[in-house]
Amino acid sequence: MRAEWQKSLRNNSYAQIIQLCEQGIIVDPSSNINYWYLGLAYFFNGNEDLAKTIWSSRLEGVLHDDLSIQELCEILIQEALEQEQIQKHDIALKIRRQIAHISPQNFDNLVQIVYLYLQLKIFTLEVLQELNLLDLNRFGTVNSSSLFQLIQNILYSPLDEEKSLDFVSSLLPYAEDKEGCINMLLYVAPKAKKLETSMKIIDMCLQISPNSIAVLGCAVQLYINNSCYDKSIKIARGIVSIAKNLTEKIVATHLLLGALMSAGGYWQEAQKAFADYQYLLTELVDQNPIDIPIITRSYLCLSFFYNPYFTDTPRITRPIQNQVLSLFQANIQHSNPTQTYKHDLVKQKGKKLKIAYLSTNLRKHSIGWLARSLFQYHNHNDFEIYGYFPEYQDNKDFLQEWYISQMDTAYKGWGNELKVAEQIYNDEIDILIDLESSTSGACCNIVALKPAPLQATWLGWDASGIPAIDYFIADPYVLPENAQEYYSEKIWRLPQTYIAVDGFETSVATLRRSDLDISGDAIVYFSSQKSYKRHPDTVRSQMQIIKQVPNSYFLIKGIADEKTMQEYFYEMAELEGVNSDRLRFLPSVRSEQEHRANMAIADIVLDTYPYNGATTTMETLWMGIPLVTRVGEQFVARNSYAMMMNAGITEGIAWSDEEYIKWGIRFGSEPNLRREVSWKLRESRKTSSLWNGRQFAKEMEKAYTEMWNIYLQRK
Repeated sequence: MRAEWQKSLRNNSYAQIIQLCEQGIIVDPSSNINYWYLGLAYFFNGNEDLAKTIWSSRLEGVLHDDLSIQELCEILIQEALEQEQIQKHDIALKIRRQIAHISPQNFDNLVQIVYLYLQLKIFTLEVLQELNLLDLNRFGTVNSSSLFQLIQNILYSPLDEEKSLDFVSSLLPYAEDKEGCINMLLYVAPKAKKLETSMKIIDMCLQISPNSIAVLGCAVQLYINNSCYDKSIKIARGIVSIAKNLTEKIVATHLLLGALMSAGGYWQEAQKAFADYQYLLTELVDQNPIDIPIITRSYLCLSFFYNPYFTDTPRITRPIQNQVLSLFQANIQHSNPTQTYKHDLVKQKGKKLKIAYLSTNLRKHSIGWLARSLFQYHNHNDFEIYGYFPEYQDNKDFLQEWYISQMDTAYKGWGNELKVAEQIYNDEIDILIDLESSTSGACCNIVALKPAPLQATWLGWDASGIPAIDYFIADPYVLPENAQEYYSEKIWRLPQTYIAVDGFETSVATLRRSDLDISGDAIVYFSSQKSYKRHPDTVRSQMQIIKQVPNSYFLIKGIADEKTMQEYFYEMAELEGVNSDRLRFLPSVRSEQEHRANMAIADIVLDTYPYNGATTTMETLWMGIPLVTRVGEQFVARNSYAMMMNAGITEGIAWSDEEYIKWGIRFGSEPNLRREVSWKLRESRKTSSLWNGRQFAKEMEKAYTEMWNIYLQRK
C-alpha cells in the first residue's frame, strides 16, 4: 500500500490518497501509516497546518511512542530526499522543518536543514540559533559524516568569516574521527576565498594534529598559490627537518622542491634537493612497499614532475619513473581491492564508441586553450563524448563551461576519486583519455584503478608511466625515434601533429616600447615562462645573446617571486657581463588575449630548455614572431621543435647551446631573416596542420577507432 501511496504522491493524486487513508483509518484506526500519509497528502495539497495537526494529534494519541516517531520521520525524510533530488529545495525545507518539530534531537536532519537554507540563499546566523546548533552537548554523540557536512556548509556559507570560523572551531571537539576531520578541512581550505581564511583552517588542523605533514604540506601549497614564496619555503624547510622515515622524507623533499622552484632564483638549493629526492625515490623502489601511507601516495604519483626542469636524460630517468609509478599503482589497487574492474563486455556492432576525457584543467589553462579544436570538431554521430571533472569549481570560468557544453555527458566535481572511477566504469566508457598525466594526483588515482578498458595520455604532459595507461599520443617529432625503448606506454604517433588549434584570440595591446623606455630601433627579446623553466644554463645562453647583439633588451615575464627572480637574473647578467639596464620585468596582465596582443612588442622569443614552452610556443608562432628553441631528448624538450616543424619553420631550431646562441644572435642581427620567418609563419596559417583543428580532430578520432579495433582483436 505504501508504494501505491508514494506513486500517487508523485502523480499529485492527493484526493485519492486522502480518500484511501480515511477509509483505512475507519477500517483499522490503530494503524499509524494511514495517518502519516493522510498528513502528507494534505501537506502537498497546500494545507500544511492540517497536516501538522494530524501528525501531532496521532503522536499524542500514542503517547509519543518512539517507534511511531521513528516511522513518521523515516517517511518524511524519504519525501524530503525526493524533493531535494528534483531540486525543489523549498518543499524539502518545509518537510524537514516538520521533522525537526517532531524529532528535535535528530542532528542529521538539522544539518540538512542548514544545507537547504544555503541552497535557497537565505541562510543567516539566526538559523543556527533557531535550530539550537550553537551547543552540541544536547545531542550526545553526533554522526561524523553529518558533522563534517555541517562544518563544510558553514565554511562555504555567506556568514562573516570570523563568525563562521568561530562556529567551526566550536564543533571540532565533537569530531571523533580526528583524521577524517583533518582530511575534510584540508579539502575545504584551498577553496576559501581569502588566504587568511585558509590559514585559519590550517591552524585548526594543527591544533588537532601538531606537526602533521599533510597539514603543513597544504600550507606550503596555499602559500605558493598566493605568491607568498618566502613563507612556503620556510615551512617546507621545517617539514624536511622533522621528517622521520623514508616516506615522510619523500613528501617533505617534494614540498621543498615545489616551494623553491615556484619562487625561482633558488637553483643551487633546488638542485641539491632534487639530488636528495632522486636518492629517496630509488631507495623506495628498492624497498618496494605495498602499504605506502595515503599522504605519500598523493605525492608519489607526482614525483617526477620536477625531473624535466633539471635534466634531459629520459633514457636514464624514465625507467626509474616507470618503476615508481608501477609501485604507486600497486599501492592504489592494494588499498582499494573492491575497485577492481573487469572489462569483458564487447561493444555491439554499430554502437558509438564512448570516449571520455579526464581533466582538472579544461578551463582557462594551457590545456584548456590548446584542446578546444578537438572538442569543437568531434563527430558526435560516431562518438559519444564524456567529460569527468574531479576538481570542478563553479568559478564562472567561461572556457570550463564551454567544454562542458561540448560533451554529451559531463560530471562536475565530487572530490572523491573512487566515485569518479566507479562512474567511469558504470558508464561503460571504451577509451579514457587522461589529460593530466603526472600533474594531478586525483587523475593518477583514477586511471591507476583502470576503470576503462583502454586508457591513453594526451596533451597535458609527458606520459606518467602508470601501467594502467595503454597509449601515449605523440607525433613524428615530439619524441625521438627510439623512445619506445624506455616508455612503458605504447607510443601512438599521429601522422602530423599531436596538437592543433584554429588560432588564438587577441585583444588590443596595452604595452608599448615607450612604456619600458626602449627605443623603436632596439632589438627586443622576450621570454614568458614560469620560474620552473629558468634553468641557469639557458639563462646564461640568453645573456650571451643579449651581450652580443647591440642595442638589445630582454623582456622577462612569468609567475615567480618578483624580487627573488629579478635578483637571479641580475646576478646571471653580471656573471655574463650584461648591464642590468638591458633587462625588463613584465607583470601579469588581465587576460590571455591581452598577453598575446602585447607580444607584438617583441622581435624574437627565446625559448627555455630542458623544458620548452608549449602554449607559449603556439602563441608565438601564431603571432608570427621568430622563436629560438633548443631541442632535447625528452618530450618537454621537443615541444617547440615539433610545433615549428609542423608550421614549416626550421630557422631557430638549435641542437646545442652553442647553436641556440648563434640563432639568437642571427635573428637579432639580421632583420631580413626576421621578416622572412614572420612571413612564413603568417603563411603557415593557411596550410599548416598546426592550424587545422578540423583535420586534427579527424586524425584523433581515427586513432581512437584503430586503438579500439586492436583491442577487439586481442579480446
